[in-house]
Amino acid sequence: MLTLRKTYRPYASPLDPCPPIAEKVYDTPQNIYVHVQPSGLQQFDPCTALRKGTLWPALYNPYYGRSVVKGVEHVHETNQDHA
Repeated sequence: MLTLRKTYRPYASPLDPCPPIAEKVYDTPQNIYVHVQPSGLQQFDPCTALRKGTLWPALYNPYYGRSVVKGVEHVHETNQDHA
């Protein structure tokens, strides 16, 4: 199954003085899943392509930041609380 947002659980040492982060989230780019560009792939118009950074909608992945990613708010807030 194709998922662009992946998660993993880092090792948390019992001797670590910092509170552990239970789950980390990262994005993978779509181009690693498109091995050969299919012919006739839909394209953005030139102005939209420049704004979005890619010519093909299939390869467009907007970055919203960590604070708006569902399930990551607690990581962002935890980091601010201990700063």
